Amino acid sequence: MKTLIQQDTWARREHFAFFGRMSSPMHSLTTQVPCEPAYRYCREHGISFFLHYLHQTLIAVNACDNLRYRIEGDQVVQYDRIHANTTIGRPDHSFGFCPVQFDPDFQQFRAYAEPAMQAVISASGLCFSEECQRQDVIHFSAIPWVAFEGLTHAHHSGFPDSVPKVSVGKLHQRDGKLVLPVATFAHHGLADAYHIHQFLERLEYGLNHPPCLT
Repeated sequence: MKTLIQQDTWARREHFAFFGRMSSPMHSLTTQVPCEPAYRYCREHGISFFLHYLHQTLIAVNACDNLRYRIEGDQVVQYDRIHANTTIGRPDHSFGFCPVQFDPDFQQFRAYAEPAMQAVISASGLCFSEECQRQDVIHFSAIPWVAFEGLTHAHHSGFPDSVPKVSVGKLHQRDGKLVLPVATFAHHGLADAYHIHQFLERLEYGLNHPPCLT
């Protein structure tokens, strides 16, 4: 489900018009998010840390109104629920795209995600399908080999892209804390740095207050 935004009365109408004219309207931010409680909880309970932080990422995205906006043609819509299109790595170091349905309940989320991920691992190529072109998603990637402090993404200059991107890097120690690098990319006409702050604040809360997942 989605709601059409009435641009003539929209508080962001000038922001959208200003940044929408730019050839590269996506802005990015990279930070380190503390995550030790969630990591330890997942280790103790045999839970995939990747699935846990992907789930918490989607919870945080869905809690931020501005990250649910999308540009469709000359319209702006707001989706009720956002899912994920994530990259999944294979033993041969290739990867494929994997649509993952969001559910607020972790067990339901995992029940959908695990077979979807296994299907990509067992396949070859990009696995790019019509499902991967949905707008009610974030584009998600894990880069577990590098504790990055900055990141860019390949993009087609001039292509109308309003889907936020979130990338997570290598778990590592910083200032005595276990942290994850998190890079975000969002269309500036739809979301500002404050909204990324909202997302990161909710993500950090989720990674430091792990729910009972079993």
